[in-house]
Amino acid sequence: MSFKVKRTSEKSKARLGELKTAHGVVQTPFFMPIATKAAVKTLSSADMEKLNAQILLSNTYHLYLRPGIEVINQYQGLHNFMAWQKPILTDSGGYQVFSLAKMRKITEGGAEFRSHIDGSKHLLTPELSMRIQQVLGSDVVMAFDECTPPDYSELQLDESIARTTRWARRCKSFFEQNLGSSNNPDAQLFGINQGATNESRRIAHAKELVDIGFDGYAIGGLSVGEPFAEACKIVEALNGVLPKDKPRYFMGGAKPHEIVAYVKRGVDMMDCVIPTRNARHGLMYRFLHDDLNQADFYETVHVTNQKYTSDQTTLLQNKGTIETGFDEELARYSLGYVRHLFSVNEMLAYRLVTLVNIRFYLELMERIRTAVTDSKL
Repeated sequence: MSFKVKRTSEKSKARLGELKTAHGVVQTPFFMPIATKAAVKTLSSADMEKLNAQILLSNTYHLYLRPGIEVINQYQGLHNFMAWQKPILTDSGGYQVFSLAKMRKITEGGAEFRSHIDGSKHLLTPELSMRIQQVLGSDVVMAFDECTPPDYSELQLDESIARTTRWARRCKSFFEQNLGSSNNPDAQLFGINQGATNESRRIAHAKELVDIGFDGYAIGGLSVGEPFAEACKIVEALNGVLPKDKPRYFMGGAKPHEIVAYVKRGVDMMDCVIPTRNARHGLMYRFLHDDLNQADFYETVHVTNQKYTSDQTTLLQNKGTIETGFDEELARYSLGYVRHLFSVNEMLAYRLVTLVNIRFYLELMERIRTAVTDSKL
């Protein structure tokens, strides 16, 4: 496993690199479509291959509850289970536990929570999170952390950060001691930086994680309602602390122009539910022009709006900078047709717009990599 920075932009801190994994090399910066429960919503693994996705993200918490690690272990890991032989990153389950505020309790041992499915009680520890991810056979394993929202008190924030550091040490110890029994002994382990929007605490915590030593470093807890400007400030500050020879991963929500901003501040990896979630509500993304330095380089189209009833514009305006196995299909359907599908609750609507949005996000990353190469970003 290795990461190599191949080029740094002359205009910003943006960089091009390669992340080598047991299931292939990923060109950075990259975007990971979300396959929460071992599938991207409405799409198959074969579909993701045709879209030229490099890597997918799956969810430790959800897969632990269903189908359970015993089932996935019978397949020798998640790659075989979901028929996807390219890289997979799995989150630690920390954010999902954080989102169950009324159903969980944080202790030094881990996070006690009740299943959102049947109310059964569980204790997710750093060690169990590592064990689950090693059964899944993830290429990138995330350390178990406590996500700290912006409204924490000063004392709560300090305690949470300190606990995340202690958990990080436990994760690394278990991860390294059990690589031999993992379904992917060549996996990488990433630490997760926390600290809400407090710059000094973020920097201090990043230094603690670097001292522990990880294969990569994630910036967590910046997609929970804080202003975009605050997130940019934190990413900017961490750029000077995180190792230059390790990948940096901004976790969670990012609109297209936000992705560009984070890349310009040194981020290599991103994920987001926006393209799939918005697709299910009929919101599409389309490029307007090629200058990614301008926030208006794209538009959103609410295809369910009445004005699109007879619109014969196709879903694929142009092939842009990439070609996928779905270009011909997307070029044959009109906005008016897709609006009709939504109006009659036809499932094809969700699939088509999801294809459009995932394609857009993957093309965005290709455009970003080209812009960095040409020193335009």
